[in-house]
Amino acid sequence: MPGAPNRPPEAAAVPAPRPTPEPPELKVLRRLVPSHVALLLDAWKGAPPPEIVTPFDRADAAFRASDFATATTALDQLSIRFAEPRWPTLPEPFRRLRVPIPAPTPPHWDPDHGVPPDEKEARRARRTAEDQLLLADGCVAWASAHGVNVDGLAAEVGSARAALAGPGVSPEFYASVDRLWRELEGRLPPPKRAGRPGAAPAGAEP
Repeated sequence: MPGAPNRPPEAAAVPAPRPTPEPPELKVLRRLVPSHVALLLDAWKGAPPPEIVTPFDRADAAFRASDFATATTALDQLSIRFAEPRWPTLPEPFRRLRVPIPAPTPPHWDPDHGVPPDEKEARRARRTAEDQLLLADGCVAWASAHGVNVDGLAAEVGSARAALAGPGVSPEFYASVDRLWRELEGRLPPPKRAGRPGAAPAGAEP
């Protein structure tokens, strides 16, 4: 068109690459190990009740059988149990394992309401990573105070913290976190059993 300024054509926007799906066993492990430590906390004053231990046992057994869908369902049940007011309140950072069932609220009360989907997903991923870092730090602190071998675990926490502060939610971050969970998972003692008569066996419905 005469008189139109010369300018290069606009480059087509390059879509952000889709994140690689995470292996389901790692997603389960990141919840299973801190839940295991939560069952060892002194807050239970001896031993957690069977209603708490049963879904953990189910998740643990399913994880070892590579049935990650069943393990995830059992961990979801455990997360709801952790939030029930009849049990002791978990200390931080283990409260992050709870999933309370909130009352219905208008959608616009959600702080992420109206945020573009990509940004909403990035915020969710960041919150999940921050929770993982806090749980990793809390689990290592508990293990160190209770005679569990923590050799090399503090270094993994440091590496994860540095990665989150630098590249952010990245493969480097989760590589450190996942190494920590794998190592700690094999060093923890089993949860104590309340021994209440008629307690539901592992694998039974709560």
